[in-house]
Amino acid sequence: MDISAIRNIQSEAISQAASQTKVQGDSTFDSIFSTALGMLDETNQLQNTAESMEIQFALGLADNTHDLQIAQKKANTALAYTVAVRDKVLEAYNSIMNMQM
Repeated sequence: MDISAIRNIQSEAISQAASQTKVQGDSTFDSIFSTALGMLDETNQLQNTAESMEIQFALGLADNTHDLQIAQKKANTALAYTVAVRDKVLEAYNSIMNMQM
């Protein structure tokens, strides 16, 4: 799966996915699916980290709002990319299902 056509997007997750796909050299569904699951796990970890930092800040255990905002922004960006990929996958699935044989 060549994603080099995606331009003007500066994201560590996308760069990492592109490098993993190129290194593997395998464009089977299994490799693409496992890469997507890895990205879901990373998104989940970022969400959990942000939530943990929010709780620590609310309890007064942390006072650095800068780190809190960074964690929240990372989590929101990862979630936005995950939702965008999900929407494209569903759109592709619906296109395939609407094809006439």
